[in-house]
Parts: sequence; C-alpha cells; structure tokens
Amino acid sequence: MKRFLFLTLLMPSVLLAQPPKTTTGQIRQFENFKSNLVAPRTIDVWLPDNYNPKTKYAVLYMHDGKGLYDSSIMWNKQEWKVDEVMGKLQHEGKIRNCIVVGVYNSEKTRHPEYFPQKPFESLTKIEKDSVTAQLQRFGRTKEEFKPFSDNYLKFLVTELKPFIDQNFSTKKDRANTFVAGSSMGGLISLYAICEYPDVFGGAACLSTHWPGVFSMDNNPVPTAFYNYIQKNLPDPKTHKIYFDYGDQTLDALYPPLQKRIDEIISSKGYSSKNWITRFFPGENHSEKAWSKRLDIPFMFLLKK
Repeated sequence: MKRFLFLTLLMPSVLLAQPPKTTTGQIRQFENFKSNLVAPRTIDVWLPDNYNPKTKYAVLYMHDGKGLYDSSIMWNKQEWKVDEVMGKLQHEGKIRNCIVVGVYNSEKTRHPEYFPQKPFESLTKIEKDSVTAQLQRFGRTKEEFKPFSDNYLKFLVTELKPFIDQNFSTKKDRANTFVAGSSMGGLISLYAICEYPDVFGGAACLSTHWPGVFSMDNNPVPTAFYNYIQKNLPDPKTHKIYFDYGDQTLDALYPPLQKRIDEIISSKGYSSKNWITRFFPGENHSEKAWSKRLDIPFMFLLKK
C-alpha cells in the first residue's frame, strides 16, 4: 500500500504542496517553482529511504514528472513506478545512491518545450510550415510552431540544478548527473547531453519520438535529428546513452527510425560499454510499458 508523505522544507521563495503518494522513499515537492526562462512548474524530489545529508548522491533528472510515482493523479491512471524500481535497486545495492528530480511539463506547451530546437531551426520554411500544420491538426498548437527547448534546458542547468545541489546532498559532477524521459521526453533527454555534455553524463531515452509529429508522410523531422546527432553527439568515453522502443500504438512508428539512429551512434564510437538499444515486441507507448523495463536503464546508468 502506498504511503502519503508530506514533508516541510523551509527554502526561500518556494511553496511546498502535497506530494504524490509513494511506496518507497520520500517526496519533497516544490510547487510553482519560478524561472526566468520557462513557465513555473512543480518539481518533485524523490529521496530514498536511507537518505542521509552526510552522504553524497547522484542525481537523475526526469521529464514529465507528474507521471513518475502516483497513478491516482494521472489522466490515464498509469505511472512509471520510479519509487518502487529505484528504491528496490538501491536497497539491493545494485546501483549507486541516487535521488530523482521529477520536472513537471508545462502541459499546454509540452511539445515546443521538449522538441529539440536546433534541429527544427535547421529546416526550411516550407518544412517548418508542414510541421506546424500537422501539429495543428493533432491539437498540439494553435499558432505557428516554435520550439523553446533551448530555454528549457537552460532552466534545468542554470536554475534548477544549482537549487538541487544547494539544498540536497548531491554529487555535482557530470559522471553523477543524468537525464531521462520517454517519447518527447526521450528527445529532450538526448538533446540535453548533446547541448550540455559537460553537465550530463548519460541519458535514458525510452520510446523516443523520432517523428516529432504524428505521421511519417513527407516528414522532414527525423532527417534533421539524424544530421544534428551526427554533428553533436557527446564523447562516448565520458557518456552513456540508453534507447528502447516497442512496436504498438505510437511506438509502431519507431523501429526503422531507431535503426538509423543506432547506425549513427555506432559510427561515433559507442559500444555496449556506453550504449544500449533495446526492442520490446508487443509493448506500447505508455507509462505501464515503461515501468516494466525501467530497471534496465537505471542499472545501465547507475550501476556501481
């Protein structure tokens, strides 16, 4: 049975709210976390049961933070089970000590927030217009589509990370700082280690949404991603990357796209020591599917 934890933490200019229910560990929630770069949002910091301020912890930043712990607060009543999976692996001593920073999305502007900005800006005007048109058809935007993911990443690196490092007992270095997400969150996770290779030492990208939109008909987006990754992938000697995908619902679009990504990753010197791509036949695009295999990227990134 999940337990409800409400912890008080006195920090200037930060409002605490009622955190999600968890099975293991503790949630410290910061509601309406202010930023000069993006819209205010909720931040959930998960601490393991054995959290001790005298011990230093690795930090995993996860996108779409609302869906990580408590299915009762989600529209589809699903969750990643981050607390169960991370807590179990730490309790068994299989991974290093780690806290998880769940960053809520901006809801109505999630797509431009997570869509890698520089690849989009490399498109022609006609290509950009086609992306806008398709996103409008699917209700992702009403206006001209303009990603602002550069500001979102800058928020993570220059505003949120300093706050986390100041108020929690963390290891601040790249080798102990990771980022993870699914779908559009997978895209922004890979973009994060490409744009800030000195900050993030690894990324877990589950069911990465390579199409960017919702159809492959005359879609210029994957090629833009391929070109960007070819030029900006970080050094395999200092970084780890995890990918996975299924073949049902939205994941049905991914197999041929991930194959091309894998070719690029391999050509840049990545091997099984620092890169994994896993295919899960029969799995769909949902928190339930991601929760089943979450131990794999956690072990890969955080293994002692």
